[in-house]
Amino acid sequence: MSRPPRPSAPRRPAGKPAPRREAKAPPSEPRLIVLNKPFDVLTQFQDEQGRATLKDFVSVPGVYPAGRLDRDSEGLLLLTNDGRLQARIADPKHKLAKTYWVQVEGEPSEEQLRQLREGVQLNDGPTLPAEARRLDEPQLWERNPPVRFRKSVPTAWLELVIREGRNRQVRRMTAAVGLPTLRLVRVRIGPWSLDGLQPGEWKDLLPQL
Repeated sequence: MSRPPRPSAPRRPAGKPAPRREAKAPPSEPRLIVLNKPFDVLTQFQDEQGRATLKDFVSVPGVYPAGRLDRDSEGLLLLTNDGRLQARIADPKHKLAKTYWVQVEGEPSEEQLRQLREGVQLNDGPTLPAEARRLDEPQLWERNPPVRFRKSVPTAWLELVIREGRNRQVRRMTAAVGLPTLRLVRVRIGPWSLDGLQPGEWKDLLPQL
């Protein structure tokens, strides 16, 4: 008995290539970058107005900022391609300590420092207590452009440690106690610090928290 003929495979239209199976891209290795963000640089990679952005300094694809740093502030900015790590760093609920060196206008009194330590009333509610102390003038890079001073008014440096992430919080806190901020430099986030990086320089760190 002869076997029935096997059905033939359907023909593809002439000139039409066979469908290709797309290979899955291997998962990216977790990456954490610390950047010393210069003054007057936006914490984003694109800007329609042509202003300086992170793209001018970091050419690593797939990373994004873990938190923000105002355009007129300087210092430590973390970037990562790991969403979970980004949330651990940026989400205020984790209360990760952020340390700032702040040049203020005026001579801070013990009463003003006490107010910062106990929490300051802002228009969006009271802040959490901060760590605040006088600081000898730190050895920092020259800011470009330089800070504008009033010759008749003294200036001082403070170290502030906060565990919140409100918009322009440090500037608003110092202003609320009568010490306007002239220069603001973030030097540490949790266990990570600038560690000698100059403005615009960056390096890879171990992506652990």
